[in-house]
Parts: sequence; structure tokens; C-alpha cells
Amino acid sequence: MDGAHSAALQLKQLLPTSSADAVSEASFSYKENLIGALLAIFGHLVVSIALNLQKYCHIRLASSKDPRAYFKTKTWWLGLFLMLLGELGVFASYAFAPLSLIVPLGAVSVIASAIIGIIFIKEKWKPKDFLRRYVLSFVGCGLAVVGTYLLVTFAPNSHEKMTGENITRHLVSWPFLLYMLVEIILFCLLLYFYKEKNANNIVVILLLVALLGSMTVVTVKAVAGMLVLSIQGNLQLDYPIFYVMFVCMVATAVYQATFLSQASQMYDSSLIASVGYILSTTVAITAGAIFYLDFIGEDALHVCMFALGCVIAFLGVFLITRNRKKAIPFEPYISMDAMPGWYLHNRQLLFKRHSDSKKSLHHNLERL
Repeated sequence: MDGAHSAALQLKQLLPTSSADAVSEASFSYKENLIGALLAIFGHLVVSIALNLQKYCHIRLASSKDPRAYFKTKTWWLGLFLMLLGELGVFASYAFAPLSLIVPLGAVSVIASAIIGIIFIKEKWKPKDFLRRYVLSFVGCGLAVVGTYLLVTFAPNSHEKMTGENITRHLVSWPFLLYMLVEIILFCLLLYFYKEKNANNIVVILLLVALLGSMTVVTVKAVAGMLVLSIQGNLQLDYPIFYVMFVCMVATAVYQATFLSQASQMYDSSLIASVGYILSTTVAITAGAIFYLDFIGEDALHVCMFALGCVIAFLGVFLITRNRKKAIPFEPYISMDAMPGWYLHNRQLLFKRHSDSKKSLHHNLERL
């Protein structure tokens, strides 16, 4: 009897302790999620401000006929510094929060760009023009904010540290290997139709970008997490998987930028922003759910509310971008007349072509 009584007593003492540990673990996870979300929001805001600063620099140089090159202005360099700072914040956010939370927060950049564009717009507009062009943008901003709030509130909780052993275990797991096989087959098919059949549809190009982007964010989270652990004292840089992930991150980011550049030459930037955000976010969340098991242990209500937040954010981004005025290519990013010797070289080239054509004409007349 005494033994049974003491066992029951020990069980009663253990229950509150385990409950307290669970509460502490959940609190710590929520704190990490909050840090990651705030870093991502800060990073996207700063990147948006940086891009608009650089755009303002180009517009001001073009309108004032300033002979200086854009890289000789303080505004452009300030924009570059802010862009690097913002990208660093987004990069660090992957080390703290789940992939499924960080990726959809790219909507913050679209919201910020829309607000900056509306506030600092220089053109005149009529009341009916304002209603047609900007009310839906304000509605889109509101929807995107609501969607972002739902994403942050119902995002999955991630407790796993990005150690070399954990990343290697996820990399060789059969769900991710199956996902990689499907993704490689789909990517090769899309690339074949794009290159050989000239399928230049925006969905085809941006789906290629999204498939590459999903691998980029998976590797970014691994690299960022291992770097943060190394800074905290748990060295991870001696694992070969770190360098494998780093090389994959750089390679996929470069090819992703290449396809985006090709898409920007054929389609309007607002269409690329909306379609690209929807496709890239969907594919990246799927990759994160399979590789990092983001939604394991989450109840159905949280998953459904998270999905609802994604849909609302998608709708908001679509409304923001669909009413944007198409950009007029008023001047190139690299001002040709600012390049050394450009004017003289082209003048000599034109003179040479003119002389050659005159000689050819005289020669033909003499033969006749």
C-alpha cells in the first residue's frame, strides 16, 4: 500500500511539472515565431522603401536631364544600403520562424509599395479616376493586412533547431525525396515547353520561378538556422550539409533571377508581382510543409485558418496590383549617355556606316 501511495504521489508531482514544461515550450515557440515575423516584416518594409528610393533616383535623373550616372548619387547608394539591410532581416527571420510563416509575409512588400506609390504619386487625377484606380488598391491593402494577421496568428509552431543532423535527416526522408522527384519532372517538362515549344505564357515562366524559389527558401532556412546556432556557440559549419545547402541556395537564386528577368521583358511588372506571389508562396509553403514538417501536430482549425489567411492575402495582392498603371520605359537603369565614350563611339560608327554606304553606291553606279 505504501509503495502504491508513493507512486501515485510521484505521478501527481510530475503532472504539473510536465504541463509547465509544455506551456514554457509553447511560449518559447511563440516568442521565436514573433521574432521571425517581426524580422520578416521589417525586412520587407525596408526593401520596399529601398526599391522606391532607387526608382525615385532614376526618375529624378531622367526628368532633370542630370548628366550624372545613377550610381554617383547619394539617393541610389542609400537605397542599396537599405536593400541589403532589409534582405539581411528577411534572411535572419528564416532562422527563427517556420517557412510557412515567413514566405507569405512577402505581401508586406506589396502593401508598402502600394501605399508609397499612392502617397507620393505626382500625377493629377479626376474623382472617377481615383475611384476606379485606387479604391480597389485600398481594399486590397486592407485584405492583405487581414490575411497577414491571420497568417501570423495561426502559423504553425516550430520547435526544431536547424542542426546538421536534423537537416540531413529531413533531406533523405522519403516524403521529401518523392516531392523532389515530382518537382524535377515538372520543372523539366515546363522547361522543355518553354525552350523548345516557345510556351511563353506567364504561368509557365513564373511556375519555373516558383519551383526554383521553393528550393531557395528551403536552403535559406537551413543556412540561416545553422549560422544562428553557430553564432550562439553550437558550431554547425563543420557539417558538409551546410555547404551543400549554401551552394544550392546560390544556384537556385541565380536561375530564379534569370527567369524573372525574362518574364519582366514580356509582361507587366504588376502582373508578375501578383501571379508570382501566389505561385511562389503556394509552392514554397508546400515545400516547407514536406521538408520541415511545419504542420505536424497542428489541429484542423489552425490549418484551415492559416489557409484562409493565405487566400485573403492572395486576393489582397491581386487587387493591389491589378489596377496599377503600366510602367512606361522612360529610361534605362544604366544611362547610355553616361557611359564613357558612348556618344563618340556611336557617332564614329554612324559616320563609318554612312561613308561605307556612299562608297557602295558610287561603286554600283560605276559598274552600271
